Parts: sequence; C-alpha cells; structure tokens
Amino acid sequence: MLQLEKLTKSYYGKRALQDISLSFPRGEIVGLFGENGAGKTTLMKCILGLLRFEGSVTLDGAPVSRKNIALLSFGTSEHSFFPNLSAQAHRDFYRAHFPRFLDARFTSLMDFFSLPMHRPLRTFSTGQKNQFEVILALSQGADYILLDEPFAGNDIFNREDFYKVLAGILEPRETILLSTHLIEEVAGFVGRAVLLHKGCVAGDLSDWEDEGKSLMDVVRETYRYRPDRVGKALDALVGEESK
Repeated sequence: MLQLEKLTKSYYGKRALQDISLSFPRGEIVGLFGENGAGKTTLMKCILGLLRFEGSVTLDGAPVSRKNIALLSFGTSEHSFFPNLSAQAHRDFYRAHFPRFLDARFTSLMDFFSLPMHRPLRTFSTGQKNQFEVILALSQGADYILLDEPFAGNDIFNREDFYKVLAGILEPRETILLSTHLIEEVAGFVGRAVLLHKGCVAGDLSDWEDEGKSLMDVVRETYRYRPDRVGKALDALVGEESK
C-alpha cells in the first residue's frame, strides 16, 4: 500500500500542500483532479521523492528510498526520457535497470501507437513523446504508476482507445494515479476520484454513481462552481466597452 500521512509542502513560505493523508491499495485506478495550482503535480513529485516535504510517504510501511523506488513509475508531459536515444535504446536501458520490465507490454503499446523504434525521441511529435512517456511508465514493472497529464497533444480517438487498452492490460497488483483535467473522459475509467483544492483534499470519492450523479456533477458541487459567472463577466465586459 502507498500511504501518505500529513504530507505538507511549502514554496518560499507559501503552502502548496497541506496535511494530505491518503492511502492507495494495490489494484486501484484513481483520478487526481483539481484546478490549476491545486497541487496535483507537486503531490506526485513528493511521492516520488523529487521534492522535500513534511510528513511521510511509505510503501508497504517503508519510506521511499533507493531500495523500493522501482515500485513507482512516473509519466509526465514534461518528459523524462533521453531525447537523442531511440525507443529501442530506451528499451535496452530499462531492461538493464528494471528487472521487472514488461517487454511484451512495451512492444504491444509501441505497435498500438504506431511509434517508430529506431528514430531519436527528439524527432517525435509532442503527442508521440507523451505516448512514449506513458509506455515507459507502464512497462517499467512498477506497482504504482503515476501519470501526470499524460494525454496532452493526443486526439480524442487516441485517448478513448487508450483508456480501453489500459483497463485491459493492468495486472491486479498495479495501481494507477492519473492526474488530468479531462474529468468527463476518464469518469468511466477511474474507480475513485481524489479532489484537491488549494493544496488540500476536498473530496475522496468512489460512489458517485450510487448517488445518481455523474463525476462531473460531484466535482462541480465540491468546487462550488457558479455557472452564472460567465454571464456576469460578459455583462461587465460589454458594459465597459459601451462606455
């Protein structure tokens, strides 16, 4: 189990995360949602040990360290691969460093996205780079796969097909933590939704369908979305322009 206890992170005296306590058992697909600046990327980077923080993050009761960091993988649209190496070279590198590397999954996903094996990654389009980043994260052999806005630059058909493929290939030990703004698209894919707001947990939900609501309805309620704000803004702008 991945366990977070009172995780708190500050930047230059300003709190980005405040007392985050969450647990993620194996076998879950979790959506991590929140407005820009809510703390989604910061939370993932704290879990991975890329940022210093207060509180604790443990894997099966042990702190995240070099001994167990291979149980975590990370896919981000910021890209963490070697741009001058080919996909084939990345596969060789991962095979050498991750004993649980899933070679068959890597090959299948490369075929699914029709990505070339022998071209340098710097020649890929933005969408292809993001696809490859996700492939590496899913093929590492990790138990906890953290994906931060992984589908940027991909068209809706690629995204929809990929959700179906991903749901079909995951093993019972694997947990996905997916940060995205595409809430309506992933509502049928995720089984649990963690909502962040201004660095705090605003909701931890898994039964929105039992309440007869869509995930988007619950998100709107949680964030107290005001549908009239567009009209008010337009009225104010029109009023200013007419003066």
